[in-house]
Amino acid sequence: MWVGFSMINACSSEKNTIVQTEICKWQYGKRGAVSITFDGGTINQFRKVLPIMNSLEFPGTFFITTGVIPGSQYQGRFIGRSVDTIINETATLPTNEDNLLERSSAAPFLGYAGTLDYQHTAGNLIERGRYEEAFEVIDELYRKVRNGDFPPGHSINPDLLVGLGVTWDDIRLYATQGHEFASHTITHPNMAALDEANMLYELEKSAEEIRNQLKLEYVFSAECPYGTENERVMEYTYKVYPASRNRMPEPFLEEINRGSCKNPGSSNKEYVQWQRGARTTSTLQMMKSWIDTTATHDNIWLVLVFHGVDSIGWEAISSELYNEYFQYMKSKENDIWIATFADVTKYMRERKNSDIKTVGKSRKIKVNITHSLDQTKYNIPLTLKTYVPSNWEEVRVKQGGKNKIIIPLRDDKGSFVLYQAYPNSDDVKVSKISRMGGA
Repeated sequence: MWVGFSMINACSSEKNTIVQTEICKWQYGKRGAVSITFDGGTINQFRKVLPIMNSLEFPGTFFITTGVIPGSQYQGRFIGRSVDTIINETATLPTNEDNLLERSSAAPFLGYAGTLDYQHTAGNLIERGRYEEAFEVIDELYRKVRNGDFPPGHSINPDLLVGLGVTWDDIRLYATQGHEFASHTITHPNMAALDEANMLYELEKSAEEIRNQLKLEYVFSAECPYGTENERVMEYTYKVYPASRNRMPEPFLEEINRGSCKNPGSSNKEYVQWQRGARTTSTLQMMKSWIDTTATHDNIWLVLVFHGVDSIGWEAISSELYNEYFQYMKSKENDIWIATFADVTKYMRERKNSDIKTVGKSRKIKVNITHSLDQTKYNIPLTLKTYVPSNWEEVRVKQGGKNKIIIPLRDDKGSFVLYQAYPNSDDVKVSKISRMGGA
C-alpha cells in the first residue's frame, strides 16, 4: 500500500543529480525505531499480550523454542559417537580442550536425570574463558555417571518447558496477523557448550521447523539462549540466519546490550541498537523513558526484550503493565516506527546498500532505486524524500501499478514529498498535478 506522510524527521542524502532524493533513516520518516521482542514463546505472551498488540496494530518478534511445540519434527538429540563409548572413554582420558565440547554436548542425553545442569555450568565457564574449571565440571559429571550417582531418566530444561501450551496452528494464525516468528533453538541449550555438529543441529533444524510449519521461504532472525555473545556461537549463527539479536556486527551500528548503562544519545554512530530488558523490577516510568529517549534522537533502534507474562515465564510482568506501556508507546507513534526485528534490520541494510538516480524535467521527476542485497531476503520498501519545485501544489507518485496523490511539505531546503518505494523494481515517477487535475 502506498502512503503519503504528513511529517518528516530524520533523512540523510544518498545521491542526487538534477533533483535531490534521499532515503529516510527510518521508515515513514520517523525519528527512531522500536522492536518488541519476546523470548521462549510462553503461553501468556499469546493469550494476554498479543491481543493488546493486535488492537494497537503493533507487530512483534517471538523467538520460539521449537522442540516443545506439539507436532515438531525435530527434537533434542545428540549428534556424534555413542554415549556409551564417550562414558567409557572418560574413565581413562580426562577432559581437555579436544574433547570438552563433545562431552558437554552429550551431557543431557546420557540417559540419566540431572546431567543437564553440568552442561549449563560448563557453558557458563566457557563463556568466561575459564576452561580449566569447565574441564573439572565435565570430569565430575562423568565420574558420577560411571559411579551410578544419577537415577535413570531424562534431563529436562525448565527454560524449555515455559513454552508449553502454544501449538503450530496457533502460531500460523499469529503469523498471518503480521508477527515474526524467529528461532530460539530447539532445546534452549547453552550454545557455548556445544560442538559444531550439535550447535548446527540446534540452529539449522529450528529454522527448518519454523520454515516448514509456516511455509516460509526462509527464517530471518534468531536469538541464541541466555543472551550469549560468544564469538564462536555468533560465527555459526550467522551461517544460518541473516540476523541475530545477540549480536549485530555492522560497521554503521553501535550495539548497547541489556547489561550496559551507556547513554545511547552519546553515540556518534549512524545507528544505535539499544537493547532494554524489561524485568519485574523495571518501573513503568523507566520503561517510558526508553521510548522518550528513542523519540528525541534520530539514530536509536530500541529493541525491547520481554519474557514472562502474568506469573508464567522468567521475570513475568503483569498484562496490565504491558497494556499501559504499549498504550504509551502508541501515543508516540508519530515519532517512532514500530516494526519487527527482521524488518528494521532489512530497512537499515537496504538503505546502506542502495543507490539512487534522480532525473528531473519540468513537470516530471524519475527516481530509480536499487540495492545490492539478496532480493529474496531484502524486499521491503524504503521511504524516499524527493524535493520538488516549490510551485508543485499536488504531486502524483507512481511505481508500477500503484500510485498516490501527495500534498508536498516544506523544510529549510524546500518542498518535498515522502513516499514508499520498492528497490530493484520499476522507476518511481513523481509528477506535478495541475489545479485542473491533469498530470
